[in-house]
Amino acid sequence: MSQVLIEFAADLRLFLAPRNRGGQVRTGADGTSSLGHVVESLGVPLPEVGGLLVHGHPVAPAHRPTADDVVRVLAVRRPQRLPITPPRFLLDVHLGTVARRLRLVGVDTAYGNDLDDDTLIEQANRERRVLLTQDRGLLRRRRLWLGAFVRGAGPDEQFGDLLGRFAPPLAPWTRCTACNGSLSPVGKEAVAHLLEPGTRRSYDVFARCEACGRLYWKGAHHRRLEEIVEAAVRSACSAPPGPHSDRGPSGGPVSEDPSPS
Repeated sequence: MSQVLIEFAADLRLFLAPRNRGGQVRTGADGTSSLGHVVESLGVPLPEVGGLLVHGHPVAPAHRPTADDVVRVLAVRRPQRLPITPPRFLLDVHLGTVARRLRLVGVDTAYGNDLDDDTLIEQANRERRVLLTQDRGLLRRRRLWLGAFVRGAGPDEQFGDLLGRFAPPLAPWTRCTACNGSLSPVGKEAVAHLLEPGTRRSYDVFARCEACGRLYWKGAHHRRLEEIVEAAVRSACSAPPGPHSDRGPSGGPVSEDPSPS
């Protein structure tokens, strides 16, 4: 069988088998399989590919490699340009903490802890949300309109990866971390009957979710929440200009109690 040399960008090598993580892979070309199929068979989901070059010329994933082709597989450029502005996301069941943090900084983020793969794909397609996951198989599903692999072993790394990759506009303290609804200020007198005596004595500024009715105030975990928000804002301010050049923080009066960790 004819051989094709494929060179993968450094940011894509985590998807390759350990023996291939030097970045250059020689593989067979049967004259039938598309280049996209060959790349995915080596472990790299196509949503993570920013471009394919054969002998330096751009080609589509449907290109059929032939003998002695030299292929370069490029990573997605950061910040990634998306077909929706501002970006909207849907996170799979393993990324609940990251979903709450995205909502904390005002990013439109859907999440459910009981959604199977088919339901996730249907919702992402219907609502035109980018599906965020660490499941490579899910990203290879042809029915999915757009997805992305979340890098990082824990919430801090994962959250930072998403902010760097998509550079979404930030509007901290404007979304409900529980349901993604919009928050609006509400007078203390209007909600006093819903508060515990200690909360009623200690706090005067409140907001309420317009969707689920949840109340927010600067509770015991506010310092931790402020640290998360401040780090996200610093990241946004230090990022190079990207497709969302109008991004910027906007303040708000409240935070959730308890913390979204």
